Amino acid sequence: MSTERLPEHQIIWQKCLDFIKDNVPDNIFHEWFLPIKSISLADNVLTVVLPGYVFYEWMETHASKILKTVIKKEIGTNGKLAYKIVMAKPTEKKPITITLPFQPIIKTQNPLKPSMNPYAEGGQPIPDPRIVPGLRKLNIPSNLIESLNFDNFVEGSCNQFARVVGQTIAKSAPGTTPYNPFFIYSATGLGKTHLAHAIGLEIKANFPDRVVLYINSDLFYQQYIESVKNNTRNDFINFYQNVDVLIIDDIHFLSKKEKTQEIFFQIFNYLQQRKKQIIITADKSPAEITGFEPRVISRFKWSLVTELQPPDLETRIAILNKKLENDGVVFSKDVIEYLALRVTSNVRELEGARLALLAQASINKKDITIDIAKEMIDKYVKSTSKEISIEYIQKIVSDYFGIAVETINTSTRKREIAQPRQICMFFAKKYTKLPLSTIGLNCGNKDHATVLHACRVIGDLYDTDKKMKLDIDEIEKRIKM
Repeated sequence: MSTERLPEHQIIWQKCLDFIKDNVPDNIFHEWFLPIKSISLADNVLTVVLPGYVFYEWMETHASKILKTVIKKEIGTNGKLAYKIVMAKPTEKKPITITLPFQPIIKTQNPLKPSMNPYAEGGQPIPDPRIVPGLRKLNIPSNLIESLNFDNFVEGSCNQFARVVGQTIAKSAPGTTPYNPFFIYSATGLGKTHLAHAIGLEIKANFPDRVVLYINSDLFYQQYIESVKNNTRNDFINFYQNVDVLIIDDIHFLSKKEKTQEIFFQIFNYLQQRKKQIIITADKSPAEITGFEPRVISRFKWSLVTELQPPDLETRIAILNKKLENDGVVFSKDVIEYLALRVTSNVRELEGARLALLAQASINKKDITIDIAKEMIDKYVKSTSKEISIEYIQKIVSDYFGIAVETINTSTRKREIAQPRQICMFFAKKYTKLPLSTIGLNCGNKDHATVLHACRVIGDLYDTDKKMKLDIDEIEKRIKM
């Protein structure tokens, strides 16, 4: 595409798009990046227009890294990106524009600043009902991402309880179940944001008259700062008091922000007393979270608290199959299994590995083979010891000895099974951070003493048995590939 006679901001953005296109799958590029248009470049800040909240949430969740990289590449180390979100209402000919922050970001307008509604009764403008209580409500955008629904949320033992509770909340009138508030916590990338969106979407489908609002706590904080600066603090509070279901994501971002916590405390109490549903996500449990006032922690502890665990091998395979099915893409069983075995820490990294593989195959016009998968995983996913799972070790060992993985988890004492099981215990102790009791549980339901014994036996054989030394060295080589 020729860039002659174009404004500088368009030239810069076109270069950004060219870079992005080379690094993401075609369907992702055309669906999410191509609709974005640039509108200005000033003081090293490129401002672009997004066609809706969904784009903002997707960019913040999935594209922040590549956008920051390309902005600094094209503008320099001081380069920044600002978003403007345009949302058209069905009854309006002109769209309304809301500016939201992007990290790192310049100062932007307050998205909750009172505005005038040209469609008030009698033709007279009145303050926006989202801000001023007691007036007829507008359809407040929920900020929910349609694709993050229950159909796309793969159930496994790692999330089954939280999913069941979420579906129960979604099927009942908001705020009427015992699960209010509902507090979901986990390490990053395990699906708590997806689950929160899924609950909100299901509530919207079942109770379309209820106001559901999803907000990330970092954006909540920035909105509050803007309200203080613009002397619209009461408007900010009134806005949140008008919702029926408040979903606040990553509450830990409010750590040590005392004034924002005070406002959140007021809003929480108001909604709780009026039986409005509250859903909170965090990276730690209420007992472990720090930097919060005791009274806020006490409100968290009112909640039904549930943890999402890292997905097991079966769940990781199911997640990959679901995402591939949604994309209309086919991977061989070997490729899917390799990805699931190699990437174990969280769902987000699993998705990143899948997208990297799709992108590379698309760019190079190659079929997705197991060799390409191994090459790409080594290139795009750091193969550290923490990513070596017990399932991966069992797969390598079982393949080496020509036995089924399932037999390692049986209690049989046959030598041809017992010794590979001991080798699995030996490498699990060496390459994972799992407690001995957990290793034993996953290797024939043995106790920690049996694991220690197995490690000693294999260590002694390594020093005294030439064949065992060759076997152990070869298996370790394959594990570390």
